[in-house]
Amino acid sequence: MNGRPTWEVIAAIVSLVVATYVTRAGMLLLPDRVRLSRHVEAALRFAPACALTALVVPETLGPTGALDLSLGNPRWPAAVAATCFLLWRNSVLGGIAVGMATYAVIRLWIAWG
Repeated sequence: MNGRPTWEVIAAIVSLVVATYVTRAGMLLLPDRVRLSRHVEAALRFAPACALTALVVPETLGPTGALDLSLGNPRWPAAVAATCFLLWRNSVLGGIAVGMATYAVIRLWIAWG
Protein backbone atom coordinates (compact mmCIF):
# COMPACT_ATOMS: atom_id res chain seq x y z
CA MET A 1 0.00 0.00 0.00
CA ASN A 2 1.33 3.42 -0.93
CA GLY A 3 -0.11 5.29 2.06
CA ARG A 4 -3.26 6.44 0.26
CA PRO A 5 -6.58 4.93 1.37
CA THR A 6 -8.41 2.69 -1.05
CA TRP A 7 -11.93 3.46 -2.21
CA GLU A 8 -13.27 0.81 0.20
CA VAL A 9 -11.75 2.60 3.18
CA ILE A 10 -13.10 5.95 1.98
CA ALA A 11 -16.56 4.44 1.41
CA ALA A 12 -16.53 2.91 4.90
CA ILE A 13 -15.57 6.22 6.51
CA VAL A 14 -18.21 8.15 4.57
CA SER A 15 -20.84 5.53 5.45
CA LEU A 16 -19.99 5.75 9.14
CA VAL A 17 -20.13 9.55 9.06
CA VAL A 18 -23.55 9.51 7.38
CA ALA A 19 -24.90 6.82 9.72
CA THR A 20 -23.67 8.70 12.78
CA TYR A 21 -25.10 11.99 11.57
CA VAL A 22 -28.49 10.52 10.68
CA THR A 23 -28.92 8.62 13.94
CA ARG A 24 -27.76 11.47 16.18
CA ALA A 25 -29.39 14.36 14.35
CA GLY A 26 -32.53 12.55 13.26
CA MET A 27 -34.66 13.51 16.25
CA LEU A 28 -33.44 17.09 16.18
CA LEU A 29 -34.22 17.54 12.51
CA LEU A 30 -37.71 16.06 12.65
CA PRO A 31 -40.53 18.59 12.92
CA ASP A 32 -42.31 19.11 16.24
CA ARG A 33 -45.44 17.39 15.02
CA VAL A 34 -43.64 14.04 14.94
CA ARG A 35 -43.94 12.54 18.42
CA LEU A 36 -42.75 9.26 19.84
CA SER A 37 -45.25 7.15 21.70
CA ARG A 38 -45.02 7.22 25.47
CA HIS A 39 -43.94 3.57 25.42
CA VAL A 40 -40.97 4.38 23.19
CA GLU A 41 -40.05 7.40 25.30
CA ALA A 42 -40.23 5.25 28.45
CA ALA A 43 -38.05 2.60 26.85
CA LEU A 44 -35.48 5.18 25.73
CA ARG A 45 -34.91 6.17 29.36
CA PHE A 46 -33.23 2.79 29.85
CA ALA A 47 -30.89 3.11 26.86
CA PRO A 48 -27.91 4.58 28.76
CA ALA A 49 -28.07 1.88 31.44
CA CYS A 50 -28.36 -0.83 28.79
CA ALA A 51 -25.38 0.54 26.86
CA LEU A 52 -23.28 0.77 30.02
CA THR A 53 -24.23 -2.77 31.01
CA ALA A 54 -23.36 -4.07 27.54
CA LEU A 55 -19.90 -2.55 27.86
CA VAL A 56 -19.09 -3.28 31.51
CA VAL A 57 -20.45 -6.80 32.13
CA PRO A 58 -18.45 -8.65 29.45
CA GLU A 59 -15.23 -6.91 30.49
CA THR A 60 -15.92 -7.54 34.18
CA LEU A 61 -17.04 -11.16 34.11
CA GLY A 62 -15.17 -12.45 31.09
CA PRO A 63 -12.00 -10.50 30.32
CA THR A 64 -10.47 -13.54 28.63
CA GLY A 65 -13.57 -14.37 26.61
CA ALA A 66 -14.91 -16.97 29.04
CA LEU A 67 -16.85 -16.51 32.27
CA ASP A 68 -14.31 -16.03 35.07
CA LEU A 69 -15.70 -15.75 38.61
CA SER A 70 -12.47 -16.74 40.34
CA LEU A 71 -10.51 -14.44 42.63
CA GLY A 72 -7.88 -14.42 39.90
CA ASN A 73 -10.19 -11.96 38.16
CA PRO A 74 -10.19 -8.87 40.41
CA ARG A 75 -12.69 -7.04 38.23
CA TRP A 76 -15.87 -8.68 39.49
CA PRO A 77 -15.25 -8.21 43.24
CA ALA A 78 -14.35 -4.58 42.52
CA ALA A 79 -17.58 -4.14 40.55
CA VAL A 80 -19.60 -5.72 43.36
CA ALA A 81 -17.94 -3.47 45.96
CA ALA A 82 -18.50 -0.37 43.84
CA THR A 83 -22.14 -1.32 43.23
CA CYS A 84 -22.78 -1.91 46.94
CA PHE A 85 -21.22 1.43 47.83
CA LEU A 86 -23.17 3.19 45.10
CA LEU A 87 -26.44 1.70 46.34
CA TRP A 88 -25.57 2.55 49.95
CA ARG A 89 -24.33 6.13 49.54
CA ASN A 90 -25.56 7.11 46.05
CA SER A 91 -22.15 8.63 45.29
CA VAL A 92 -20.69 7.92 41.86
CA LEU A 93 -17.27 9.29 42.76
CA GLY A 94 -17.24 7.22 45.95
CA GLY A 95 -18.28 4.14 44.01
CA ILE A 96 -15.44 4.65 41.57
CA ALA A 97 -12.98 5.11 44.45
CA VAL A 98 -14.21 2.00 46.28
CA GLY A 99 -14.14 -0.07 43.10
CA MET A 100 -10.64 1.03 42.16
CA ALA A 101 -9.35 0.52 45.72
CA THR A 102 -10.85 -2.98 45.82
CA TYR A 103 -9.35 -3.75 42.42
CA ALA A 104 -5.91 -2.50 43.53
CA VAL A 105 -5.97 -4.47 46.80
CA ILE A 106 -6.93 -7.70 45.03
CA ARG A 107 -4.29 -7.17 42.33
CA LEU A 108 -1.64 -6.62 45.01
CA TRP A 109 -2.87 -9.67 46.93
CA ILE A 110 -2.61 -11.78 43.75
CA ALA A 111 0.87 -10.40 42.95
CA TRP A 112 2.19 -11.04 46.47
CA GLY A 113 0.42 -14.33 47.07
